[in-house]
Formats: sequence, structure tokens, C-alpha cells
Amino acid sequence: MAEEKSGMSTGKKVLIFFIIVFAALTGAAYYLGVHYFSSHFLPGSMVNGFNCSYMTEAEAEELLSRKVGAFVLAVETRNHGVESISAPDVGLDYVSDGKIRELILSQNRYKWFLSFSQHEVYQMEAPVGYDPQKLGTAVGSLDCMQMENVIMPSDAFIRDSGEKFEIVPEVTGNYLNRERTEEVIADAMTRGITTVNLEESGCYEAPEVYAEDADLIEDCRRMNEITDVIITYDFADRKETVDRSVIKDWLTKDSGGEITLDEKKVSEYVYELGQKYDTLGNTRTFRTYNGRELVIEGGDYGWVIDQAAETRGLIETVLSGETQVREPVYECEAWSRSTNDIGYTYVEVDLTAQRLVLYVDGAPIVDTPVVTGNPNIPGMETPVGCFSIDDKISPAVLTGEGYEQPVNYWIPFIGNVGIHDAPWRSQFGENLYMWEGSHGCVNVPYDQMASIYANIGVGAPVVVYK
Repeated sequence: MAEEKSGMSTGKKVLIFFIIVFAALTGAAYYLGVHYFSSHFLPGSMVNGFNCSYMTEAEAEELLSRKVGAFVLAVETRNHGVESISAPDVGLDYVSDGKIRELILSQNRYKWFLSFSQHEVYQMEAPVGYDPQKLGTAVGSLDCMQMENVIMPSDAFIRDSGEKFEIVPEVTGNYLNRERTEEVIADAMTRGITTVNLEESGCYEAPEVYAEDADLIEDCRRMNEITDVIITYDFADRKETVDRSVIKDWLTKDSGGEITLDEKKVSEYVYELGQKYDTLGNTRTFRTYNGRELVIEGGDYGWVIDQAAETRGLIETVLSGETQVREPVYECEAWSRSTNDIGYTYVEVDLTAQRLVLYVDGAPIVDTPVVTGNPNIPGMETPVGCFSIDDKISPAVLTGEGYEQPVNYWIPFIGNVGIHDAPWRSQFGENLYMWEGSHGCVNVPYDQMASIYANIGVGAPVVVYK
């Protein structure tokens, strides 16, 4: 029994001894690992894309230095293009700044035995340095940077096709922002990223306006709407058409960004209308009752377009979208809108022959001798020119300095000068006006004056000449 107990005691001792030895070895191995990984990277450690497992600071830096020197960046451009920039191109060098040591010390070395299946990735912000000047040269040498390979981006815009306005789509182009491109490439190379996509990195300049832009679409629609109208000015024997070819040049945007008409340009158009069709003050060629052609100057007869009112009216008419025939707003109106604005109904007074002829629709209705203003007294001679009848009054009382004379018919055509009967006269015509002339009026026999009064209206022309 004693030997059995002694044997059992020896076996236990041996077991305990081995346990103690194993524990000691295990502890020693653990602390050896702790010590080892205090100066080495843990398994599975990736620094800037390089495997630095089990490496010391010096070994890792040497690896990084060699890897950096052999680094090549793939630069992906628009439309699947690929170019490259290598470390020597930009003077890329590894810079030892203590960060490797910091990474080693930051590891959880006390759990080193759990790290054999780990995959720890470290990305250092500035492990390398480069030459900015070389970087600029390298980027500038890329094919995608050469102007012969560059298509500039352009905005979508509205174009006049000749028949309508249409939207021309934007051009995306392939123009790179140089500053942004250099930043992206520098960042990739310093971080060890092997591929960079310039489009995904936002290096390309983009159009600001695209064909799908709602405002652009609305502007195009409105421009077509405004120009889809025809305004016709009917000047009797002449016409002026305001259609798309004219209106398109008036389009503009107001302060609120809405498509409208440029008032200044419309005003310029109305001014040209006035220059072409206004007749007040114009010199006229006039064929007399006896077939002579005379040049008539002066007088207040004729057409004058009201520039401001017609500009407003034309703008409103165009914007209404209604095709129509338009009459201008006139400041002064005559009887005929034809080129011959005197027309065929008028009063003709020949001062030399002392003769008045009334035409109605081209036919002489009245042809009578008259007595006009005395040319030998200053201010009494009947004025010459083309005038407009201002009024018709029957009966009337003519007044002036030193006289007051009732008449049956009074047709003034310029101030206090007009056509009237003269009951006090028994003779008319010949040279009576030279010594018995009026104060400027045209004196007409009573019966002829009645016919004139009945057949002429306010606004009709009175042509007076010598």
C-alpha cells in the first residue's frame, strides 16, 4: 500500500510539473508575442494597400518606399479611356514621418494571438510627397488634356430654325477642370489608390442648362406662341405685315424672366412706319384742274401715327395671339390712306386764277370764281399749302379786328382762315383780290357755297396754290 501511494504521488508530481512547464512556456510565448508585436505589424496588416504583416517600422518603410517608387496610377477618363501616371512622373517619394511607428504602437498587441485571421487596413493621409510642378506637368501631358482632343461643354439653347424655335441639346464635352483634376490625382497617388475615375470624381466641367430644363422648355413654347401671329397694316394701296420674321427680333425677357416683347425694338419699328407712311408736312405732287403738275408744300393736312400709343397697341395685339388687320393709332388723320393721300374728294383753290374747284370722287362738282386774301396787305394773303377742313358751321358770324360779319356757310381750314359765302359781294374772280381782297378767307358766291357745304366734310383736304 505504501508503494502504491508513493507511485501515485510521483505521477501527480510529474503531471503538475508538465502543467507548470506548459503554462510557463505558454506565458513566455504570449509575452514574447506581445514583445514582438510591440515593434512589428500584426498579421493581416495592410498599409496604403501594401501587406506589412510581421514587418518592423524600418522594413515597412523600406517596402513602402520601394512600392511608392514603382507606383503607377491608372487614370480613367470619359468614354472608357485609360491613361497612366507613374511615381517618377510626379516625383513621388515615401516620406518617413513617424506614422508607421504610431500605427505599430496603436495595435492591440495583447491580443496578437487572435490576429492571424484578421485583415486590418490602414490608410495614412500623407505617407508620400510629390513635386507639385512635376505633377502639373504630368497632368498637362495627359492626352485628355490636349486641346485637340477636347470638346468644350455647352448649354442647351433655343435656336431659330427659320420656321419655329427649337431646343438644341446641351453638349457634355470632355473638358476637365485642371485644378480639380490635379487635386484628385494627387490625392489618389499620395493615398496609394491605384485607379481613379475622373468622371466619378467630378473633374469634368458640365453644362449649366440641359434640354430637359423646365424654364428652357417654357421659353421655347412661349417664343413660338408669340411669333405665331400675323398682324397686317392696310394702307389702302400698300400693306405692311408683322409676322414671325419681324416679331422674332423683338423677343426679350422681362425682369421676372418671362418671354415678352422688347418695347424699344417695337418702338423702333413703329417709328419706321411713321417715316414711311406719315404724310403731314410732306411735299406733294399735285395735278391741277387744268392739267398742270405742281409741287405743294406746307399745310397741316396728312397722316401722323401716334408713336407711343401705337407702340403699346402693337405690343398688346401681338401678345394677344390673334391674327388680324390693324389700323394704327393716329395723332392726325387725313381722308385717304393711299399713296395719294389727298384722294379724289377735295377743294382746290388757284390763287392766281382766283378759281375754286370742288371734286367729289374725282368729278368736279363745283367750279367757281372766288375772291381770296389781299396779297398787298401784310398778313392778309391766303396761305398756300395742303390743309384739312377743321369744321363746318351754318350759319356763322365771322369776327376780327374791326369787323363782325354774319355768313350762311363757314368752313375753316387754318385758324381764322376758311371758305365762306360773301353776301356783300356781287362780283368774284379776275383781279378783285388785288384791291378788294379778303382778310385771308376764300369768298365764294352764295349758291356755289351752298353746294360746297353740302358735298364736303370735316377733315377733307383743301389745296391752295398760286
